[in-house]
Amino acid sequence: MLPAVTPALGAAPVASGPLDVVNAFVPWDSVQDLRSWMPLGVAGLIVWSLWIYRWVLSRAYRPVSNSFRTTTSVVVPSFREDVEILRRCLATWLAQGPSELIIVPDVEDIECIEMLNRVADPRLRVLPFAHRGKRSALGVGIRAARGEVLVLTDSDTAWEAGLLASVQMPFQDPQVGAVATQQKVYKRWSSIWRVIADWIIDLRYYDYVPAMGRAGGVICVSGRTAAYRRSAVLPVLENLEHEFFLGRRCIAGDDGRLTWLVLASGYQTVFQSTARALSMFPATFSGFVKQRVRWSRNSYRCYLTALWKGWLRDVPFVSKITVLQILLTPVTMGMALTYLLLSRMAPGWLGVGLSLAWLMAGRFVRSISHLRRHPADIVLLPLVTLVVILISLPIKLYAFVTMNKQGWLTRHADQTGGDGQDNASLGVTIDENGHGVVLNVR
Repeated sequence: MLPAVTPALGAAPVASGPLDVVNAFVPWDSVQDLRSWMPLGVAGLIVWSLWIYRWVLSRAYRPVSNSFRTTTSVVVPSFREDVEILRRCLATWLAQGPSELIIVPDVEDIECIEMLNRVADPRLRVLPFAHRGKRSALGVGIRAARGEVLVLTDSDTAWEAGLLASVQMPFQDPQVGAVATQQKVYKRWSSIWRVIADWIIDLRYYDYVPAMGRAGGVICVSGRTAAYRRSAVLPVLENLEHEFFLGRRCIAGDDGRLTWLVLASGYQTVFQSTARALSMFPATFSGFVKQRVRWSRNSYRCYLTALWKGWLRDVPFVSKITVLQILLTPVTMGMALTYLLLSRMAPGWLGVGLSLAWLMAGRFVRSISHLRRHPADIVLLPLVTLVVILISLPIKLYAFVTMNKQGWLTRHADQTGGDGQDNASLGVTIDENGHGVVLNVR
């Protein structure tokens, strides 16, 4: 019998079988660590694949260009609007030659009504009305309209040159029922919150909406400026004015509702990037948050209704996944953040810092299309990352549990203009000669 051989100090262990050979060469600790990252990796792969899919489709988008023109009716519901903002926007609407311009101010907006009545233009019709919400005012204006194309515009939204001509072009196709416009924030540098809002909305109209518009399935034709085929709207107008969600009448969310009523009627909803509008956005954090809460509530009600009624089944695939991703954002981001912070990162501030660095890297990649146009905004990347998390988690969660709380939030009967959206918030005032005078810079 041979004596046992003891390995020399520092020598490699002697393999006694095939399993020992495998153990000697495979770093099992690294494999186990890799497996522990798999849930986050799989979730990230899905989310980034969807983003890349939409981004690529958006790059393939091209606006419609033709000579099609028809009659147009511009309809503007106006509630407690700042008269100087309304005057400025009015000039941009009339300058583009609509067949008619119908403004529906609230009967108590005396200053606005008087200003409008002094405008000597036969195309302008002023229909004072006791507002019962924006939808009721839209109903009054739409029923009075006679144009083949309805252009529904907010009272604080101005048009860049050529919008009205561009927005008509897609209607040459009889299948098109609605056209979304390219939208920007007016005087974005007048407030940090406007810069952030412009960043977020910029990505929407460069990386998301073009993909859906190319497929004919824009899921929300934003009411800041939206064009509709009048013959597509009239049959569903009652359903716009009198929508109920879980037994309560809906006040806000008219644009999402009308979009889906048109989609459910068999029409396409497309995007026209050459039709550009500039809207007022809140200059304050409070106004910014209220606006996001309202939009999130509207989205939940609108998309859950589309899901419940089966309308989602008939829209293009890119539209389906966008709706589902919007609905599930709080769940997916909440799970990812929880897993990242509690399971994968070192405890304490180091873990938090690494997590934020990872999130900012992802936000930077997603923001490339915006930062190419506004490279100076890169200094705001950390703040924008935190704001996106705020929107995706606490705001959307709060909006979800309160989605049936109806209200406009940023418009009130006892104030002029929306919260943080009056003319003074721009840092300018208008003198007696109609010239802008700088007041402050926010």
